[in-house]
Amino acid sequence: MEFKEFMQKVYQAAINDKRIVGWDLWSLQSGADAGEFQYITITYYKDPVTMMNGLEEEDMIKYAMIAHPHLNESQARKRFQDASSNRDLAQRVYMKEIASTKDSFQFKKGTLASFDMMKAVEGRFEEYEKAEKEVFMPIHQSRIEKGLMGSWSLLRTALPFGSEAKTTHLTINVYKDYVQFFNAQEYEDMESTQEQRAAVEKGLKSRDQKWVYLATLENAVR
Repeated sequence: MEFKEFMQKVYQAAINDKRIVGWDLWSLQSGADAGEFQYITITYYKDPVTMMNGLEEEDMIKYAMIAHPHLNESQARKRFQDASSNRDLAQRVYMKEIASTKDSFQFKKGTLASFDMMKAVEGRFEEYEKAEKEVFMPIHQSRIEKGLMGSWSLLRTALPFGSEAKTTHLTINVYKDYVQFFNAQEYEDMESTQEQRAAVEKGLKSRDQKWVYLATLENAVR
């Protein structure tokens, strides 16, 4: 059994125990150097306090034994140790969702998403968030209603923070497949007004788009 399938069952046990709300494994298609990282995992928590407490190593061992009853404690521990020697946790970021579109999108294997890492221009933090919520979110909502997009959300970095932090925000743009993704890239809103275009231009100046990662969903546990 591959480690990702092993972990899928471990996180399902954690969900059943109400310690987390969900877990995703995304495979990067572009945006990162080949030697930087190849996967993104997202663990969903019900609130920031639960997120900061997280899951300790002993919790993971316990859930591994629940998910895989044929393993004893030493076997479960060895499974994690072997996996740790074959992978490196490049970075971890704690984030809180602060805005999202109204949709009923169902995440499943093969779902495509772009993870857009942003850094608000210094001194324009509130202006940037306002632009995302009042200018860009309605645009994404319109695209969803036109069948050009599946879902969109805006997250604010909780940790690390400060002027030296690489990113302050993340937007996740979700598409059901590559066909929908490319249709969205080619779409041009001919109905937008001059005022709306000016608002978009102003909003773009309040942020620095640090990097964009395109990824496909390998596993989603809820």
